[in-house]
Amino acid sequence: RRMESHAAPVSRAQITADVAAEVRRRFGTPCYVYDRAALEGAARAALAFPAPFGLTVRYAMKANPSRGILTLFRDLGLHVDASSDYEVERALRAGFAPDRVQLTSQMPSRVLREHVARGVLFNACSLHQLEEFGRLAPGGEVSVRMNPGLGTRSTKRTNTGGPASSFGIWHEAMGEVAAIARRHRLRVRRLHSHVGSGTDPEVWKRCARMTLDLVPALPEVAIVNLGGGFKVGRMPEEPSVDLVDVGAHVRREIEEFRVRDGRPLHLEIEPGTFLVANAGAIVASCVDVVDTGAEGYLFAKLDAGMPEITRPSLYGAQHPIDVLARGREQAAVVFVGPCCESGDILTPAPGDPEALAPRWVPRPEIGDLVVVGGAGAYCAGMATINYNSYPQAPEAMLGSDGRLTLLRRRQAPEQVWQNEV
Repeated sequence: RRMESHAAPVSRAQITADVAAEVRRRFGTPCYVYDRAALEGAARAALAFPAPFGLTVRYAMKANPSRGILTLFRDLGLHVDASSDYEVERALRAGFAPDRVQLTSQMPSRVLREHVARGVLFNACSLHQLEEFGRLAPGGEVSVRMNPGLGTRSTKRTNTGGPASSFGIWHEAMGEVAAIARRHRLRVRRLHSHVGSGTDPEVWKRCARMTLDLVPALPEVAIVNLGGGFKVGRMPEEPSVDLVDVGAHVRREIEEFRVRDGRPLHLEIEPGTFLVANAGAIVASCVDVVDTGAEGYLFAKLDAGMPEITRPSLYGAQHPIDVLARGREQAAVVFVGPCCESGDILTPAPGDPEALAPRWVPRPEIGDLVVVGGAGAYCAGMATINYNSYPQAPEAMLGSDGRLTLLRRRQAPEQVWQNEV
């Protein structure tokens, strides 16, 4: 309750009935829509994160790699964290300078030599990756990602730290990190950890301290990267992180480290969800309504589902859903997608993708416009496109002047099978 009462309001996409109608008329449904004003507001909040010795905000582009969003954040001064070689290429194509792009990948790089030559920053996520970098760039500067032994996410599928996570170099292997660095004369300038710390400032304080406790073993570290995991509530009852409160705790930890060690560490953070989740929505159409009787449910079938948003099916994640109809009686409705797949459910029970949780909304009718909110992060970038051969949905940007700009066309049907030989 304390965190909820102090957290600053989270900017949300403003998709009115008029905007949704224009989206359907111009681009068809389903269509992703991103609100530029909400994106800018979230970026400004992240850039204000308190850091006593300098701050870099690095957008975790896996949340949404749309070029329209990347170029907006580029112009606002954000850097990028890429999770694959392919994301590196997309960031460079969007105009990011190589030294503003960091590669943090589970998979060894296909083109590490090329990245080194171009000046892309490399974040070694395993001893093997660090050794590989040392052979290719002896004497070079590198970052290492450590697993500090703590995980804080709500499900194992979203956990990025602790013994149940494969991400990063286990903290007890710090001696091996130092040995590889000496062998190849590497300068380990960044120490990175990411455990997804959510909304609790005390957890962020603990994570920061655990990360900082690893720094003394690497005397050339000048930058500490605490990763992302700044939770935002997509649903009204869900809490959002208070960056000011979290920042105050992290700032104190960095200042106290300066007193102990003498190093003024530059801070990096990697928000993804925080920057884009509530700045995006999916405009969909109701294509059918099915009633399964007194002991069953009232189902509203949308033309948007797993091909556009998989989080509800994967995690039981919750997204706000608005039926844009006025003056109609309320009904308990289960929303489903178009796929021939029993798991294509948009309203599962919280945290349980196998249970149904009806929403009280205006009773849907065929042809209604429906807006699925909180769809800016891990939706377009993590969708099961082409399942049942549905084409990839278009993306549009809602400008501060209310104008809609197309960011990506709808995939043509022949593009679905164009690589078949």
